[in-house]
Amino acid sequence: MRDKVYLVFDKTKASLKIKSILIKKIKITTLRKSNIIIVLGGDGFMLQTLKKLHKHKKPFYGINTGHYGFLMNKFSNKSFFKNLNTSHSIKIHPLQMSVKTNSNFMKKSIAINEISILRQSKQASSISITSNKKNIIKNLVSDGVLVSTPAGSTAYNLSAHGPILNLDSNKLAITPISPFRPRRWRGTIVSDKSKITIKNLDSIKRPISAVADNFEVRNAKTITIKSNKIIIFDLLYDKNNSLHKKIKIEQAKKETSNN
Repeated sequence: MRDKVYLVFDKTKASLKIKSILIKKIKITTLRKSNIIIVLGGDGFMLQTLKKLHKHKKPFYGINTGHYGFLMNKFSNKSFFKNLNTSHSIKIHPLQMSVKTNSNFMKKSIAINEISILRQSKQASSISITSNKKNIIKNLVSDGVLVSTPAGSTAYNLSAHGPILNLDSNKLAITPISPFRPRRWRGTIVSDKSKITIKNLDSIKRPISAVADNFEVRNAKTITIKSNKIIIFDLLYDKNNSLHKKIKIEQAKKETSNN
């Protein structure tokens, strides 16, 4: 039984409404004593909560009060206990980002969905990309590039026309954003054991930012990205609404739109 609940909630009307229902149904305890963390909010709030609380090694059950809620579950007042106690666990790893800035400062962060390299001015970015020291592209002139996890491949990556990756693919997607040169480069897929290095080829004229989910480092000079296999996020999904199923639905939508 997942009966010792620590509750985290966004301060929106929808989250507060469900909170008022839940506190009448379940016993709320401290984070230390809990055996599950319930998160009320949208995907962005869930990402923040995962990064903040993952060190406590508790499973997270998200209830969507945002928009799409890809990382979340739908709330059912009638079936709440059944959904919670029969939910299935999905374990995912984040990306680890290390950034050296133009001032030679080092900054690090993790990303559950993707790491975005974005132009910082009106000038397009000019970057090189290597994987395990092997050239992927020597000079990409574009609005930027994304490195996405399988869990994040249906988010910004999909909007940028990147591939949707199965959760068990052990792959990462590298997807350009509005490529100008080479115009037809569509990106590539690499092993999640890869160490990806992105270098700004013109850091003075063409500054770039590196963004790990919602953590931004400006004036990036060199960015290294790899999967962090030490950190594990344990996400719980309703039996008929698994993350695998959500990804399959998005794959089917993409295939239909391409036909």
